[in-house]
Amino acid sequence: MTIQAPHHHHDAVAARLKRAEGHLRSILQMMDEQRPCLDLAQQLHAVEKAISQAKKVLIQDHIDHCLEDAVGELDEERRRTIDEFKEITKYL
Repeated sequence: MTIQAPHHHHDAVAARLKRAEGHLRSILQMMDEQRPCLDLAQQLHAVEKAISQAKKVLIQDHIDHCLEDAVGELDEERRRTIDEFKEITKYL
């Protein structure tokens, strides 16, 4: 595994994951307290969203920075293709 320097948004990804971690702890406590399933499902949904968003930010950041470094200078047509590829990843 290659170790890379942190990307621009690694702090944002870490913050989202810490939020998810806090939600998970809350869910476990709620389960111990025998809270209603609806409450548990809502909190689980929040955890899923936080993790999903963290993954999305990580992937987009990687594409934005590592792809640029890998391809270097490009002619206008290839630059448009790369930009379009980067744009479509926002819909992941």
